[in-house]
Amino acid sequence: MNSRGSTNRLSSTSSFRSRISFLMLSMFSAMAAVYVAGRLWLDSENRVYLIQELDRRTGQGRSAISVDDTLKIITCREQQRRLAALQTELGKASQEGFVSKHLLDNNEKDSKKKLLAVVGVSTSFGNKKNRDAIRKAWMPTGAALKKLEEEKGIVIRFVIGRSSNRGDSSDRAIDDESRHSNDFIILNDHVESPQEQSKKTKSFFAHAVGHWDAEFYAKVNDNVYVNLDAVGAVLASYLDKPRVYIGCMKSGEVFAQPEHKWYEPEWWKFGDGKSYFRHASGEIFAISKALAQFISINRSILRTYAHDDVSAGSWFIGLDVKHVDEGKFCCSSWSSGSVCAAA
Repeated sequence: MNSRGSTNRLSSTSSFRSRISFLMLSMFSAMAAVYVAGRLWLDSENRVYLIQELDRRTGQGRSAISVDDTLKIITCREQQRRLAALQTELGKASQEGFVSKHLLDNNEKDSKKKLLAVVGVSTSFGNKKNRDAIRKAWMPTGAALKKLEEEKGIVIRFVIGRSSNRGDSSDRAIDDESRHSNDFIILNDHVESPQEQSKKTKSFFAHAVGHWDAEFYAKVNDNVYVNLDAVGAVLASYLDKPRVYIGCMKSGEVFAQPEHKWYEPEWWKFGDGKSYFRHASGEIFAISKALAQFISINRSILRTYAHDDVSAGSWFIGLDVKHVDEGKFCCSSWSSGSVCAAA
């Protein structure tokens, strides 16, 4: 009996201890689960905080942080710092012009030697006779054209865009003529059209200053005959002017009638008197390198009007620019000493 009672007591004690051990294990497991859950919740909360902080600072609005995202943010911030530094530098507008020298150092130039002038003769698809007449009258061809560049520092090129029907017979004819004469600037991103002459002139200056390092850049119509030696002498007399706009300055009435030959769609911008501000005649005018650089940098936001001479004048009217009313550039007046004549 005693043996059986002892056995029962031992069994009860063992069972009690097992229940205690199980209870302790359960409590430990529960505490561990709470701890782990708490850490996971804290990590999750920290992750949400970091995501929200990233969204707040970068404005990306993404839902996860990755290595790629971090690298992109670092790159973006670096670019922003560089842009801020560049804007500060441009704002200083060094005495040489509207852009510092080292910006040009990154551009490849067609010529290492400093040129006096790059002259662009604006032409169109149907004006081959005009081009041939100019080649015979005042624009050298072949080896003589290269010699002019080397000896007198003057580059001359016909300037033309592309056909609205890219690759058509007009484009092919210009390509053939260009391969034969080697005296064209073909503006591949410009569609040739009388209504787009202002944009063409802007594109020419941007192209020219990006390819040749010259003191001056000049635009001429393909019905104008020029004395190159005389033009060179006139330009050389203004070498001491860092920002100069040279031409036969004029003004005139702004026409608001659509049927008029010189209709200006934005006539209302020119005031109640409807008179243009002073600007150089489009037959021939020249600008210094600093102004050509200014056009190149700001070409995407420079406004163009119906006429390229008015457009060019509008680009400079609000700048610290020397406007030179050069009588020798008045091609239509046949004035004494004129360097040009309009056909």
